[in-house]
Amino acid sequence: MSCDHGRGESLVFFLVGGLIGAGIALLYAPKAGRETREDIKRLANRGAERVMAGKEVIEERISKLMHQISSKTEELVHGGTQLAEDKKREILAAIQAAKKAYEEERRKLEEERAL
Repeated sequence: MSCDHGRGESLVFFLVGGLIGAGIALLYAPKAGRETREDIKRLANRGAERVMAGKEVIEERISKLMHQISSKTEELVHGGTQLAEDKKREILAAIQAAKKAYEEERRKLEEERAL
């Protein structure tokens, strides 16, 4: 069984694990309940801020990646269209050349018949 996680997911797992570990450590710390709850609340707020910052970084990276994909797709479509136009011109030129050769051969055959 493989667990392939991206950097962003690993960061989130790390932060969540750190929060859980810190919460457990605070619960067993020799402080008053009120102080412990305040510490947990403060730690949770910091953790939430870090997760949001990580989320923003991930969203920014995804946005950049989507822009790159969009640009590359646009380039490929343009390149494909250009290639199709080039091939169309080549085929039309070949058809014209074939028509010209046909007409010349037909003219030659008509001249031979006339003699």
